[in-house]
Amino acid sequence: MEKIIKNELNFDEKIYEIGGKQVMFDVDLAEIYQVETKRINEAVKNNPDKFPERYIFKISNEEYHNLKSKFSTSSMKYSYGGSRKAHIAFTEQGIYMLATILKSKVAARVTLNIMDMFVAMRNVVSKELVNSRILLDHEDRLLKLEEAFDSYKENNNQLFFNGQIYDAYSKILKIFNKAKDNLIIIDSYADKDTLDIIKDVNVNAILITTPRLLKKRDIDKYNEQYNNLKIVINKTFHDRYFIIDNRTVYHCGTSINKIGGKTFSINILDDRDVANNLIDRVQTML
Repeated sequence: MEKIIKNELNFDEKIYEIGGKQVMFDVDLAEIYQVETKRINEAVKNNPDKFPERYIFKISNEEYHNLKSKFSTSSMKYSYGGSRKAHIAFTEQGIYMLATILKSKVAARVTLNIMDMFVAMRNVVSKELVNSRILLDHEDRLLKLEEAFDSYKENNNQLFFNGQIYDAYSKILKIFNKAKDNLIIIDSYADKDTLDIIKDVNVNAILITTPRLLKKRDIDKYNEQYNNLKIVINKTFHDRYFIIDNRTVYHCGTSINKIGGKTFSINILDDRDVANNLIDRVQTML
């Protein structure tokens, strides 16, 4: 995704809203999929049963250019000499169907990123910002979009039954490894098992816990070798939380040293206000 954006194939600048639907045009998809536009038109023409009206619709060449001009994007140069044929607008479902028909390696690799972009445009950037093109600066926008992509691509709410010890362990390690800058773990019953997981994480970690099970000796010996852990003693938390890069918050229904012993779930806090309130409270302790 990052490579494509660096190559100026900015997906967010190729998604338009028409009649309440977010769409991409055939010429833009041809550019992204690295095929000629006629291949896309042929795919639609040869598979009419796979492209119902809710998947695609056509607009005139004049309407297409007016829309492009309105947003002042660079995509005009990919209109292939100003074709007078009607342009095809693809909805999310239409784009996915197109990729299955083209059977291109590029299409297969890129389509998931396009799907994620549609989701991110809905969930991260408001309709007003999209329509007016008043967007966040490029770097901050990418961080927010990446967060939305990650949330969309993985199962955010997952239930583990008693006995699923490895599955739960693997899930927690996967969450921790999502951290690029820092990781905060809140677990009042943290012990040496918690340290065994943290040692495989490549960022600095903060563990908010109580001195019930984790001894100072364990912490000192751990940091002698790994030196990426800070302990904060706090007895006000009942539930367990994982905070990734001060942005994404996961709620865990059990302590790490109890995973797999009983049925529990791990859920991402989708409510931004709730997540931010917790992050702010934690920051006051650090």
